[in-house]
Amino acid sequence: MLDIGCGPGRLVTALRGLGHSSLGIDVSQEAVARTVRRGGRALCRSVFDPLPDEGCWQTALLIDGNVGIGGDPRALLERIAQVMAAGGLVLVETASRDVDERLLVRVDDGQRSFGAAFPWARLGVPALLRVARETGWAATEQWSTRHRCFVALRRAA
Repeated sequence: MLDIGCGPGRLVTALRGLGHSSLGIDVSQEAVARTVRRGGRALCRSVFDPLPDEGCWQTALLIDGNVGIGGDPRALLERIAQVMAAGGLVLVETASRDVDERLLVRVDDGQRSFGAAFPWARLGVPALLRVARETGWAATEQWSTRHRCFVALRRAA
């Protein structure tokens, strides 16, 4: 399982604890360090960089709105298609409302310090389904819990 934008690695380490092979990737060195300290495997790199085992991943995660990575969900889903094995599954968490926007964001460290602006996107389920279809993915399942919405995608035949 490949966790794209793994952050501090909560899913990577939870899956490892259940006996699943998992790898987190994140552009934040601190996030990768936290994942490794928690006992997970993680690399500091972008999904758009070369990745280990390209074309062989069976499952990928885009949780916590990470379908917005790079500000271009179309490019992200096309790249993930290169990383995944045929028939691979991508689990995507979307915004809880119907939204389709591209913006520049900055990370707030909680101490009144902001990082540099970077491109991001926010998609609700309807927008994700449209972009998925346009890039050769098919939704196989949708569900929500509390205020979180999820879609499972597979490459269309």
